[in-house]
Amino acid sequence: MTQHENNTLPPKTCSVERMVTMEEDVKKVIAGEKTATRRNGRYADPGEIMTLEGHQFVVDKVYSQSLGELTDEDARREGFNNVEEYKQSILSIHPGMPWLPQMRVWVHEFSQVK
Repeated sequence: MTQHENNTLPPKTCSVERMVTMEEDVKKVIAGEKTATRRNGRYADPGEIMTLEGHQFVVDKVYSQSLGELTDEDARREGFNNVEEYKQSILSIHPGMPWLPQMRVWVHEFSQVK
């Protein structure tokens, strides 16, 4: 993402420290099984560093995506086998939340700092 594209992102709605907080997700990130997270707000800018249990991860990309655009490959980056597994996990975390294909989320892709 170029600096110009980064300037077109809306303001963050939360901080990078809150991006990955669930213990199971933290373990997946550290193990390299989770390299993306989706949120209903923007939690980080590209280039920001997220620290989890002493391990550092750099945010590589931040972009908007609709739930209907999700692919099995996207779900694997989230640490799940397929979209349906990811969907069931999200709905179990957020009881009563509808899964609407047109609902937009912010994708945060990251990699471990070497």
